[in-house]
Amino acid sequence: MGSSCPEVSQPRPRTACRTGPRRPCRISGGIAAAGRPGARGETPGPSGGSVAVSPESPMDSRMDPAVSAVRLTVREAVHTLSSSEDGDRILSTLGSLKRYLGGAENPALPGEQEEFARMHFSALLRCLVGRLSPAWLELLPGGQLEAPWASFFLEGPADQAFLVLMESIEGMAGPSFRLMKMVQLLAQFLGAGRVAAVMESQCWQLAEPAFPLLQETLLAKLVGLPDHLGNRLQRENLAAFLPQNYFPLLGEELLRVLQAVVDSLRGGWDCSISFLSQVLGKACVHGRQKEILGVLVPQLMALTQGNCLWQRVCWRLVECVPDRAMEALLTGLVEAASGPEVLSRLLGNLVMKSKKARFVMTRKILFLQYRYSTPMLQSLLGYLAMDSQRRPLLVQALKELLETWGSSSAIRHAPLPQQRYVSKAVLICLANLREAELRDSRDELLASLMAGVKSRLDSSLPAVRRLGMIVAEVASARIHPEGPPLRFQYEDDELSRELLALVAAQPVADSPSEASPAVAPVAAEAPDRGSTEGGGIPAQAEGAGSDLDSDDDLVPYDMSGDQELKSSKAPAYLRDCVEALTSSEDWERWEAALQAVEGLIVRSPAATREVSVELAKVLLHLEEKTSVVGFEVLRQRALVAVVVTDPAPVAEYLTSQFYAINFSLRQRMDILDVLTLAAQELSRPGRLPKAAQVGSPSPASPSSSTEAPAWRVVVEERIRNKTRRFSQHFDRPLVTFDLLGEDQLVLGRLAHTLGAMMYLAVNTTVAVPMGKALLEFVWTLRFHGDAYVRQGLLSAVSAVLLSVPTARLLTDLPDELLEAGPWLADVAEQDSDEDCRVLAVKALLLLEKLKDTLLPLTPP
Repeated sequence: MGSSCPEVSQPRPRTACRTGPRRPCRISGGIAAAGRPGARGETPGPSGGSVAVSPESPMDSRMDPAVSAVRLTVREAVHTLSSSEDGDRILSTLGSLKRYLGGAENPALPGEQEEFARMHFSALLRCLVGRLSPAWLELLPGGQLEAPWASFFLEGPADQAFLVLMESIEGMAGPSFRLMKMVQLLAQFLGAGRVAAVMESQCWQLAEPAFPLLQETLLAKLVGLPDHLGNRLQRENLAAFLPQNYFPLLGEELLRVLQAVVDSLRGGWDCSISFLSQVLGKACVHGRQKEILGVLVPQLMALTQGNCLWQRVCWRLVECVPDRAMEALLTGLVEAASGPEVLSRLLGNLVMKSKKARFVMTRKILFLQYRYSTPMLQSLLGYLAMDSQRRPLLVQALKELLETWGSSSAIRHAPLPQQRYVSKAVLICLANLREAELRDSRDELLASLMAGVKSRLDSSLPAVRRLGMIVAEVASARIHPEGPPLRFQYEDDELSRELLALVAAQPVADSPSEASPAVAPVAAEAPDRGSTEGGGIPAQAEGAGSDLDSDDDLVPYDMSGDQELKSSKAPAYLRDCVEALTSSEDWERWEAALQAVEGLIVRSPAATREVSVELAKVLLHLEEKTSVVGFEVLRQRALVAVVVTDPAPVAEYLTSQFYAINFSLRQRMDILDVLTLAAQELSRPGRLPKAAQVGSPSPASPSSSTEAPAWRVVVEERIRNKTRRFSQHFDRPLVTFDLLGEDQLVLGRLAHTLGAMMYLAVNTTVAVPMGKALLEFVWTLRFHGDAYVRQGLLSAVSAVLLSVPTARLLTDLPDELLEAGPWLADVAEQDSDEDCRVLAVKALLLLEKLKDTLLPLTPP
């Protein structure tokens, strides 16, 4: 980087924010026009710059007669300007004062100019503002007074002129001719590049500023100009004062001052850029990083390319930014920089010098925020990897990132976008670190990785599990390449491809031979395959091709309708299916029975009811014995068909088996899936009457009208029993799995299943008691730590609001609804999971809709 460039021979500065040796400030190539006086307390430099001179300096004692003459001249001129109505006399007075600005043919002595600027210029400007009126400007025709009047603001000391302009605009009571004239003059002031002169005047004060209050006021007015003018002018505001126009202008002016600083350093003159750093930092704190850095960064990126002096100026510019503005500036720079190389040229080793910058770059951006883009993360972590002094920070960042990534508490409570953000940061760190650096911290990194993989694979959210799989695969291969590789099966989607692409680029290698260790063997094997294929095989291919030339006229057989010949026929009866699935050693017969069982159930409902529970038991415990295509689908569809054909006994059996011993979690979730699909099938209009008609044994059987009441009582009783079992006995200590602990995935699926059944029970008589029991279940688990469980509970609340009739909600469930409202509002505002917040908002909207519906029904 720039620290090793030979052409920079100046010693390191001894005072804050100084970029060159301490010498008399005589600047060449400054921004202000030649002969232009400096700011208050300063004398003009060679090119309009200025040197700070204290009021007690020996110069004053040598200039007593001249000072007396300047005071008398200005006093008489102010009296004339304030009282005279003679246009020619006013014009003559303005011309006599112009010599103190150095722009006349016979300019005043430097001491007189300094005294005028330091003691009398502001008062003169306020006098000119006070006299401004249409009648005063018309004392001479053709605008003869307006041009010399405005020249004092545009050619005098820029800092005082700027402050007087802002003071006059803010101090006027209301819209007036004077206000609009001053606003137009301020716009002309900005367009003439005078903002650069304001900032440049503060760069030549090498020690502490002689007037700190002046500098603070200038800083506030410069950065807050759009706010001040917007509040004052309202709809009469000019386009030049809008933030989107002003801050790019401020960036251009800042760049011009930096160019003057660089030119002065090349000439051997000292300067300070502390004020420029404060302006830049305050603009970023105001949220205008995009506007000002959008102008600065592209220019600085080009100027620092191969130029060590510009690099040093940029480093010092950022180092002198106050700590309170460091975060806003650094985040803006990282976003605006086009890569780690540019960021390294602009920042240097800032993270090694500033504790605030180190905290922002290695903690705040990585752990406390997650709104930044992937290219920004790559720029930041690549910046840490580009210098040997900064690489230990990258290793430490990886350790802390992996620890956070694997924390079970963070997995439960951190939003999913933040978990993706941390996962990307881990992969980018791995891509930027060398194998030797990873080897030194292998044990610590592997411990964090393995703990995180276990916690993530135990999560009930598929996205969290997939993040664990992808990061585990990549991290294990990078941290322990000689060990056995981890391999997982996960969906190949946009997120997985993006994560894998982050490690596609090889890390910075110690030597050229390390640049691509995995690519070399593949490249070395390619010639061997080519030589083999180029030997005897091509000759055989030519011979084979010549033999096939004679077969071009043959038409191939149409085999699209062919069926595989099997030695075993499909069973024709359900009992034969049950026997084949339980005891047959003929695998073809077993496979044929599995494929035929669903059709037999649908075609023979009466026969199905005879063996429904036994068939459901067989299908629930059925294991795949052959590589039959779609085994899980065939088994599930057969179970659903059994439940639909004989709902009461089969559903009762499945719900009892959900808590039974010796069942895997997969079987328990299969039970929930089957019950949901069967309920969905049974809820279709016309489904139940059709099943009742098919199930009639003979014409002599009792009519459906006489059977209906007893049947309804039985079904309601069974549903009530089932609902009570779900809502009260889900945490019995006799069960063999822990719903409230490790088996939270099953609990989440249970909540989703209950919500689906509640939704499918719409327009039924059991909807009200089901809704009441379900809300009790939800209320017990509403603060569960797993996001998937909370999603199921929120879905269940929406299902209750959609399924229970509106009138019954208010009469039968008033307390439950009253309690649910504040809880849903809290989830919508504060829950860490985005899906939970969305579901809570939807439930709140349903509650509001319910209130709007019931409001007209209430008596006045």
